Amino acid sequence: MSTPALASASRTDTVLEWYDVTVRAVAAEPSPTQITNNRTWAIGWLAATRAVRRDRAVNFADAALATAVHDSLVGLVANTPARKAELDSALANTLARIPDGRDKSRGIAEGSAQARRALAERTDDGLEPAQVNAPVVVPNPAPGVWQPTPPAYSAPIQSGNRTAKPYLLHRADQFRPPAPPALDSARYRADLAEVEAYGSATSTVRTQAQTDVASFWYQGSQTGFLTPLRAALQHSRGSLADRVRLVAEFNVIAVDTQIATSDAKFAYWLWRPVTAIRAAGETDWTPLHVTPAHPDYPSGHATYAGFAEQVLTALTGPKTAPFTQTSPTAPGLTFTYRAWTEITRDTVNARVWSGIHTRLADEVGVRLGKDVARYELGAFDRLLR
Repeated sequence: MSTPALASASRTDTVLEWYDVTVRAVAAEPSPTQITNNRTWAIGWLAATRAVRRDRAVNFADAALATAVHDSLVGLVANTPARKAELDSALANTLARIPDGRDKSRGIAEGSAQARRALAERTDDGLEPAQVNAPVVVPNPAPGVWQPTPPAYSAPIQSGNRTAKPYLLHRADQFRPPAPPALDSARYRADLAEVEAYGSATSTVRTQAQTDVASFWYQGSQTGFLTPLRAALQHSRGSLADRVRLVAEFNVIAVDTQIATSDAKFAYWLWRPVTAIRAAGETDWTPLHVTPAHPDYPSGHATYAGFAEQVLTALTGPKTAPFTQTSPTAPGLTFTYRAWTEITRDTVNARVWSGIHTRLADEVGVRLGKDVARYELGAFDRLLR
């Protein structure tokens, strides 16, 4: 990455400013499907990436970034006049800092044009909530086959991801992992025994520290990685264009990873641990946390952690300045991270200790996320043409 010229200590960081605007806007008008929220981020920040690369002049880049993200968010999540007014105010604040002139005017025009382009490209991409959660026929009950899980016994969700339009994947199954091991294999039996012992709501072997990890990373993946990505941005020495691109790449790859994850889940339809353990005779066994309503293999949380680790390592290095993080599913807990692998480690363990995934489903998920990320980091320039 290139190194920016030293700026005045009082200069506002426009990248972080609009990162925070995006966080607030999506939180205020969230989609019930996290892939749709990632698409919102991807559209806005891909538009900004395309816009700022046209000219590295500071006034142009700041105006282009703010306008591209603003116009994208207005098109996607400003569902009330009050919400649009908040975004308009944020844009006005940014533009007021930029001296009037040709660079500012060109930046506004380019940002607006790129937002229109990015929005148009994702029209009818299959990622609206009703499409993501489209009905799907559940296979007949059989050993190893997913069935609705307690307590709600809900129909499966997120099956529609696998038919959505990717950004860079040629097809949803491009990196589909091998089939899970046989139910009577040593690996599967060992994994299930681990979940039964450590993931039970009444476990006597899970420690408080393990319970804390499980509860902390029970939070959603998309919101859970907002803080790590912001920490990467805050401590990056890259140029404005590099840092804008980091946010775009992260979220483009997030969308495609979730498409690949759903493809694998609904190709294999592997039952969840709670179903397997109860089928083996432990009819009252209950996991620490409620099992999400989709198949076990691979773990979606783990695929998210895998791609995030790969992207952040490739673009910012394996370690980070220490940052602290909280979780809505573990009030009062604060974790500190210093390397991206630490988050992946906790995510893998958390899903086992929550009682909702086998360890192999987590490990394969990490590999799938990394596979998608490695490919798309190398292919990302296709989106900038």
